[in-house]
Amino acid sequence: MTSKPQTHVVIVSSPGVGHLVCDLELGNRLVADHNVHVTFFVVVESNSSAGESDLIQLARTQKLLDIIELTPVDISEKVEPNSPIFTRLTTIMRETNPILRSAISSLNPSPTALFVDIFGTPALDVADEFHMLKYVFVTSALPLALILYVPVLDKEVEGEYVVQKEPLRLPGCMPVRPADVVDPLLNRTKLEYRVFLQVGLEIRRSDGVLVNTWEDLDTTTLKAMREQERYGSVPVYAVGPLVRPVKPSGLKSKLLDWLDEQPVESVIYISFGSAGVLSAQQITELAWGLELSRKRFIWVLRPPIKDKGGNALDYLPHGFLERTHNLGLVVTQWAPQSEILGHKSIGGFLSHCGWNSSLESILNGVPMIAWPLYAEQKMNATMLAEELGVAVRPKIAPTKGIVGREEIEIMVRKVMGDQEGKAMRARVKELKDSGEKACTEGGSSFNALAQLAKQCEMNLQRKGARGLLASVEDLAKAEPSQFFLRKIDVQ
Repeated sequence: MTSKPQTHVVIVSSPGVGHLVCDLELGNRLVADHNVHVTFFVVVESNSSAGESDLIQLARTQKLLDIIELTPVDISEKVEPNSPIFTRLTTIMRETNPILRSAISSLNPSPTALFVDIFGTPALDVADEFHMLKYVFVTSALPLALILYVPVLDKEVEGEYVVQKEPLRLPGCMPVRPADVVDPLLNRTKLEYRVFLQVGLEIRRSDGVLVNTWEDLDTTTLKAMREQERYGSVPVYAVGPLVRPVKPSGLKSKLLDWLDEQPVESVIYISFGSAGVLSAQQITELAWGLELSRKRFIWVLRPPIKDKGGNALDYLPHGFLERTHNLGLVVTQWAPQSEILGHKSIGGFLSHCGWNSSLESILNGVPMIAWPLYAEQKMNATMLAEELGVAVRPKIAPTKGIVGREEIEIMVRKVMGDQEGKAMRARVKELKDSGEKACTEGGSSFNALAQLAKQCEMNLQRKGARGLLASVEDLAKAEPSQFFLRKIDVQ
């Protein structure tokens, strides 16, 4: 009796730690929970970060995925060095197509589906060439609704989106304030806008979109995208939360040792992600706000963007480290964010609202101060503060001006202690429980991934039947002289 062949899929991850974290966890879930064989292609830039290398190395030691790093491509003649990230990454992925095509053709058994993140939509053409199902994996639901609806807005809205007097209306979803639109929509005359528009059209022709959320977190937005035809009628699957698992590294850490000595939920963690930086003036105001609050803190600090090679500590107010040495730590290197947010001493998170960080905070029951800087973070911040009620945010957008020390002090005290902070903590712990339930067997996200795995298995069967049919057609077209015919005499 022949055993049933294992379903084989390909995941292609675009450059960047944030994409890699989610894509790796998607692959791990498909393998561990749904018995899918995953080949994981990593697209890297020639100057990829140490964080990416560490993630890839860790994933290799787990031995769940077949990880292959694709040769970096040269895009210096395609885009300017300072091109926006959306344009740069989609160009990298498009130029990687020939390498990807060759890599897929060498795989055995042949894969039945291709999964890409939002920058990898140029690879959907490669999926068609190999008769593979094609799926796009995106971060959060409301930005997905926006990118799916941009082809409609492009025809209906006159002028720039950011100067509209009314919010952008997305059918069935929370309206998007002009000030919150994602960076590619800030100027409709730029190449980045046209690239964003094209990505929206490409997602519409996929076999489905995976979203790193769960049904209870984004009920309204998910329902709208599934029911409103103006979003393109593409199937939407909530498969999250997919975040970096909190696993003790076994390494001694000054940060974690210090946290062990602090009271429960007494420390606020401040980090703006791998790419987030503040101006010199804003660093000063944030430092004073923390000092005035008298709350314990861990602050991951980087120098202003104009001084990448400088010492971040030089931008702190004179005497700050001495005055706060009993209250907190300032870190200028990498910090183990997952382990920090999972520590019992953490009671708040001042975050740039990248979706990965937002999910990590929710899954650890930690309320937030929303401090968005770029990409879809402003939309995430609005959702966290106004729709979910698990964050506070400054009155002035951090990208528009300086948030003063007095307001920072108030926000820190609010999240870490008063009645509003307690209500946020209770709400975020409810979401934590629902997120964990969604990923367990029988949960909504577990079932969504099971459905996707079944579709990939069915395509394996279709590809097998297609190959058999092609063989039969070849036989039918062949000349009789091609075969050795043996006459059988019937007695």
